[in-house]
Amino acid sequence: MKQKKQTLSRRKFIGNTAMAAAGLSVLPGNVLGNFGRPAPSDRLNIAAVGVGGVGGTNVKNCMTENIVALCDVDWKYAAGLFEQFPNAKKYTDYRKMFDELGSSIDAVIVATPDHTHAIVAAQAIKMGKHVYVQKPLTHTVYESRMLTRWAKEYKVATQMGNQGNSGDGIRQTCEWIWDGAIGDVTEVHAWTNRPIWPQGLERPTALQDVPSTLDWDLFIGPAPMRPYNEIYTPWNWRAWWDFGTGALGDMACHIVDPAFWALRLGHPSCFYASSSQVNTESAPLAEMVHYEFPERGKVGRINLPAVKLTWYDGGLLPPRPEELKDGQIMGDQSGGILFVGTKGKLMTGCYGRNPILLPEELDKNYTRPNPTLRRIPKAMEGGHEQDWIRACKETFEDRIETSSNFNYAGPLNEVVVMGNLAVRLQDLKRKLMWDGENMKITNISDTDEVRVVTSDKFSVIEGHPHFDTQYATIKAKPAAEEYVRHTYRQGWSL
Repeated sequence: MKQKKQTLSRRKFIGNTAMAAAGLSVLPGNVLGNFGRPAPSDRLNIAAVGVGGVGGTNVKNCMTENIVALCDVDWKYAAGLFEQFPNAKKYTDYRKMFDELGSSIDAVIVATPDHTHAIVAAQAIKMGKHVYVQKPLTHTVYESRMLTRWAKEYKVATQMGNQGNSGDGIRQTCEWIWDGAIGDVTEVHAWTNRPIWPQGLERPTALQDVPSTLDWDLFIGPAPMRPYNEIYTPWNWRAWWDFGTGALGDMACHIVDPAFWALRLGHPSCFYASSSQVNTESAPLAEMVHYEFPERGKVGRINLPAVKLTWYDGGLLPPRPEELKDGQIMGDQSGGILFVGTKGKLMTGCYGRNPILLPEELDKNYTRPNPTLRRIPKAMEGGHEQDWIRACKETFEDRIETSSNFNYAGPLNEVVVMGNLAVRLQDLKRKLMWDGENMKITNISDTDEVRVVTSDKFSVIEGHPHFDTQYATIKAKPAAEEYVRHTYRQGWSL
């Protein structure tokens, strides 16, 4: 006999009960522990790839589960975390880890350099593993699109590591904007204090021996091979086009996130950039990236008209709001975002923290709406990871998705990394028209070229300045296609 279908599913119940999130992980195993998925009372077997940096923090935030395997190409950098988990099996090559332990792993954390996020996550997803992937989700637009597609196809629980997405601040921002606190938003500014690592660099020429604790070939992965130099890793890989995505990729998944969620941004219609000197090897010292989004209907009490979003990094800031007091910081020390509406402004710090309304009178007099979005306890202290763990333990049919699941994080990340297209193609001196569906810039001709610096030297000879700047001229159309979808080194694939 068939059982009667429940009249109120868990999905609907939690979706309609804002404060129910605090009890997400206490349902009995006979409710969710079927279809081969662990019950909430059971522990996941988690493997992690890239654990020497922030990946180590992600692992520690998952210590409620079984940490069964740790993988890193740099065993010196990862040594501290290895010591904390002596029972976890240690690997250099994630592929070997998957071959040996694949059947016993439930979920995978990916916190490698940006250029290898997609290849590790894709293999895990296709094996049916839940994945948590550090921001930026991927190195390219195409990789984001494919991870979004495969996560849906394989029905796995996903989360991008933009932990502010689980915070109260971003939820308050959305609720206030949807309530009409500042009217219809037509302009957004987002900024960061990054980079705090060296950028605007040329490729080093000095030859160095690869440390015995580092597998250089595996670090390079799908990128073109180059000689080892200590300037690339650990951590400083963020500056280099082949490995990282610069300050934009590092921080925009945090800082632009409130705008993407609150304003339902989707694909931009066009984008363009200006920056300090751009070279063939690394991101510039400072940049501005401009996006234009078309009208998007309505949400809550507001319309969603065409909106302009501008990104700033390297110490650049938007015009200072006249409503701020003298000495009052814009955002916080790490950056912030400013929404400009028809009735006022809303500003937050990095991660969507501490939203305030401008002018001060609006902030004081505005009656905050009751919460409508579920809250994640201790979001910035492990709650983001724990919400992913909660989703991993639920069946696909009844899963409450994490808020930064790939169906959301993939399109957000596309917007973020396409900003680097604008930076690298700014010599075209035009707005770049974007066909989001086909991931293509539509107004680059077969004859268009861009000139990019390859080397820039300065010296003083007999008291006079001497400049020696070398350029490469490249075809713009194939360059744009390569930036959207990389050609991987032989032996590597998505």
